[in-house]
Amino acid sequence: MSTAPKSEVLNMAELVSYQDGSVVSRQITKAEAGNVTLFAFDQDQELSEHTAPFNALAHVLEGEAEVRISGNPFHLLAGDAIIMPADEPHAVRALQRFKMLLTMIRK
Repeated sequence: MSTAPKSEVLNMAELVSYQDGSVVSRQITKAEAGNVTLFAFDQDQELSEHTAPFNALAHVLEGEAEVRISGNPFHLLAGDAIIMPADEPHAVRALQRFKMLLTMIRK
């Protein structure tokens, strides 16, 4: 039996740190219905094109990124968010160091 997450105020951008030449992730919460994960991308790092059985909301916390969905590029800055539909190919690339909060919900 799993326990419920503790209620507390979280500063998302401070919960994950940049590492040179890397993509760093930290899972915040996970359930059968989906999960919430923080990412910190060093400049020019990327997640290559892939698909997932989840609808996903990517919210840029700081920095600048390009998100490609079904071949269409989207330029995102801090404060921007985009929905990546389930089963559509998508990729993420850091135009400069950036952090994002990714919320994935099983369709």
